[in-house]
Amino acid sequence: MSASTRLAELGIDLPDVVPPVASYVPALRQGNLVHTSGQLPMVDGVMAHTGKVGEGDGLVSPADATALARLAALNGLAAVVALVGGVDRIVRVVKVVGFVASDPSFTGQPGVINGASNVLQEIFGDAGVHARSAVGVAVLPLDAPVEVELTVEVLPD
Repeated sequence: MSASTRLAELGIDLPDVVPPVASYVPALRQGNLVHTSGQLPMVDGVMAHTGKVGEGDGLVSPADATALARLAALNGLAAVVALVGGVDRIVRVVKVVGFVASDPSFTGQPGVINGASNVLQEIFGDAGVHARSAVGVAVLPLDAPVEVELTVEVLPD
């Protein structure tokens, strides 16, 4: 089944590409690999949520952060698709790197980044299974709770 068919079945519309907030491009192709810049959980140019992830008052819950990681991954996918001309040109997801702005006591970064990993596997099936890093950090740009980078293999031109 094609990725475009799977997106339709899942009811997922890829967002518009998030414009860069500094000096970089959203995605860059090198051969048959596309690397995205770190993608934040933005919707229509606005951060969907801000703050640190953890348990307790004033923190972004792990469940909310997982949903934000999913959103960031979809933003990354949109950047790839805009660069290569369609989601069906993606052969496989190679690697996901996820950063979680974490409260010092929070150690559930892998579970949060599952939001990104799971949506990619839902869309691409076995070709969505990838290598991954999930890293806790003190702070992310614009006070984002999560940031996700993708590396994907695409069809040759």
